[in-house]
Amino acid sequence: MGLSEALGITFEEIDRAGVVTLNRPSRLNALKREMFEALSEHYRRWAPAPHIYGVVMQSTHPSVFSSGGDLKVLHDWSEQGALGAIKEFYRAAYTHAWVLEKFIRPNVPLINGLVLGGGIGITLHGTHCVAGEGYRFGMPQVGIGFLPDIGGTFFLPRLLGWTGVYLALTGRLIGPAEAYRQRLVSHTIPAAHFDVIKDALRDNHPIDRLLDGLHREPGEGELVRHTPMINRVFSAPSVEAILARLDAEQGADEAFARETAAEMRKKSPTSLKVAFAQMKLGKSLDLAGALKLEFRLASHLIESHDYREGIAARIAGSGRAPEWQPANLADVDDEAIERLFTTPVEHELELEELTPGL
Repeated sequence: MGLSEALGITFEEIDRAGVVTLNRPSRLNALKREMFEALSEHYRRWAPAPHIYGVVMQSTHPSVFSSGGDLKVLHDWSEQGALGAIKEFYRAAYTHAWVLEKFIRPNVPLINGLVLGGGIGITLHGTHCVAGEGYRFGMPQVGIGFLPDIGGTFFLPRLLGWTGVYLALTGRLIGPAEAYRQRLVSHTIPAAHFDVIKDALRDNHPIDRLLDGLHREPGEGELVRHTPMINRVFSAPSVEAILARLDAEQGADEAFARETAAEMRKKSPTSLKVAFAQMKLGKSLDLAGALKLEFRLASHLIESHDYREGIAARIAGSGRAPEWQPANLADVDDEAIERLFTTPVEHELELEELTPGL
């Protein structure tokens, strides 16, 4: 336990349950490479274990499940020029997403707080995902000069209509109702019942019946009334066209469109172009293909000005706005964006041909 606690994540076996606890509250449960590797190690160990019925994942932080990758560590590595370490961080993250995808025992993250980026990657690809009333989902990577990764290329384009493109390009946070409508979570259950779920997994209780019984319909998602506009605008053929449609929007959705356009214009123009291309390509990829592509893109982008600047600005806090290069969409080289997708990198991501159950 001592080593696990030092990692900021603990692993226990309690009766028939594997219990994973994110425990870096001072860092908002930000994820390090060692945490991803420990997760993969334990899921591989539990997959064939006859005494483990399922796995439950929880957070010790009262309002944050996981803030995603540890930007402070990534910033330090970037300042040191340790690109190899950054690449191995992303290799560990994407490899774990693949391990989780192939883990067929019940896997039940209990999320009652903010979950961003990498935190979504360690919860979304399993068999279940439970959202409490405090659940907040976001893929904000275009705001740090990066890309919606850890499977975002796969799952975002498969959301209803063009919502995935909207979420990828804005980093908008959504709550449990919208997440359930989009099938990003399997159940919405009051957090007061989370202990019942943990006890059931420990006791080998059939989990689907229990979760279905505890589920409460969350009501209408917050994007429902804007969905026609989102579909009309975000189906445009380019990021520039999306912004033009947002600027031209009138009527009931005008204020929402202005707010959306203003938010997009804060993001890295290069990242917006990368994310848009990801969303176009993603529907034709399986998860393995998406993760391999994301590793290639990540390996290129970590060398970029916008990645260094975006993370540095976020670490600095105090509202410092990043200075993107180029600063405008019109100055982004579309051919250079295409080359990010097609140019191989050294030691590309390889994923084992895992059979379900590992």
